Amino acid sequence: MKKSVRSKSSNLGRHPTVAKATAKAALEQGAGPRGSPLICGYTNYHMALESILAKLKKKEACLLCPTGFSANMAVIVAIGSLAFVLCGGRTPAKEEKIAVFSDELNHASIVDGLKLAERQGGIEYFVYKHCDMAHLDALLTNCKMKRKVVVTDSLFSMDGDLAPMVELAELRKKHGFFFVLDDAHGTFVWGKNGGGVAEEFNCEEDVDICVGTLSKAAASLGGFIACSKSWKQFIQSMGRSFIFSTVAPVPLAAASYASVVVAIKESWRREEVRKRMQEFQALTGIRVTSQIACVIIGDFKKTFKLSQELLESGYYVMPVGPPAVPPSSIRIRITLTAVHTADDVKRISAIIRKYINFEVPSISNNSSLSACRL
Repeated sequence: MKKSVRSKSSNLGRHPTVAKATAKAALEQGAGPRGSPLICGYTNYHMALESILAKLKKKEACLLCPTGFSANMAVIVAIGSLAFVLCGGRTPAKEEKIAVFSDELNHASIVDGLKLAERQGGIEYFVYKHCDMAHLDALLTNCKMKRKVVVTDSLFSMDGDLAPMVELAELRKKHGFFFVLDDAHGTFVWGKNGGGVAEEFNCEEDVDICVGTLSKAAASLGGFIACSKSWKQFIQSMGRSFIFSTVAPVPLAAASYASVVVAIKESWRREEVRKRMQEFQALTGIRVTSQIACVIIGDFKKTFKLSQELLESGYYVMPVGPPAVPPSSIRIRITLTAVHTADDVKRISAIIRKYINFEVPSISNNSSLSACRL
């Protein structure tokens, strides 16, 4: 059996509790429902899942979406629609639009949502340099529009780095913007209770809307929006990617609920991920700030050859190229999981070493390891 080092960080897909919950729901309820959530798709299973996710994210409410992509689209489009509501239905003037500030490496779902909302006339968006808080501060300061929103990934999947949450929280206090966080890769992996990157940095109260996915660490399918009750109602009314999509089948909702319960309870999984991060950094010298370790090869053929050798050795590590990253930075993306061992990390590192030269820091100059948040 091949070990994936690309997907499920907590490896809950094969957990007995999750498997039993999925099978039980399928036997009792079948594969349905087959409708949109506002028509016939909402069940007690979905209600229970929303409740536990809201509690995990410390928010009043939660709204399930068919995917994480649709969740981000629904949030951004709803924010754009708010400008029309505040203007009594007429097209807002420039100063009445909502200014949205987005990290330049945000996920495609955020980018597409911004483009759509801007085309509809409700927002104007500004892109700040990746994790550059000085640039964001300057943009916010110079913007004359009254209503401001900042949206960012919590963990950037192509590079594995974390958003500067503490600095973002400080800027929120300074400028009073509405803060939207896409915690797709942080949920269940970061934070004492698996609450995500905001919990890890004690910034949960500074996040107004937290978007997440159930297809990463939860090993299921779907997305969610954790927010206030009023925002849930508004997105239900304005988020077209939510309104006009089929809800997740009951067995998957049951699987997701079981995954959340296990992820919260089995904190050892998060601890094991931290150990693998430390080991990979120590062996390769590559700075590892999250469970996602990116190794840039830069050569198409060499990257695919490396991926094939890893696959033949039992590790499913797919190459990542355009359109996800520029051709010059084609890479492999390794997701270190709770079920990987120290020996796995050694074997993976040894194979990668054949294709690139690692600069492993000496013991006397090992400050980057201690400085890295693990």
